Amino acid sequence: MSTIDQQFVEYIVKTLVNNPDKVSIDRTIDEKGVLLSLEVDPEDVGRIIGKRGATAQSIRTLLRALGTKNDARYNLKIVNNDDYQPKAKTAESAPAAVEDDDAEDVDDVDTDDVEEEDEDTTVDEGSELAKKTRAELADLDDLDI
Repeated sequence: MSTIDQQFVEYIVKTLVNNPDKVSIDRTIDEKGVLLSLEVDPEDVGRIIGKRGATAQSIRTLLRALGTKNDARYNLKIVNNDDYQPKAKTAESAPAAVEDDDAEDVDDVDTDDVEEEDEDTTVDEGSELAKKTRAELADLDDLDI
């Protein structure tokens, strides 16, 4: 029989993942409080963690609120399944190789001017992006956390 905290986390997680049948939550109690170990399908781990851990942190915040109500300290551990294998691209999804006969036809087109313009544009955009990124990082360094 699952407790209210397990049911709470299970409800939230099952609404976020693609494979809700593979969600399992183990509950252990130790001197630090209640530890909830969350295990999901390997393809859904990213959904639970979220960008920069935002989703996982939100779940932990909600769990902390539940702990305040129940006079308990909750910790959430997301178990990493190392057996995850990304879906391999099949030969059907890979682009077809260009044959040598087709390559000769492409050589007739003069693309030297286009390539030079693309390279110049890429370098300028990269420099602007690098400057902007450095400025944002400098602003973050100034924050007192």
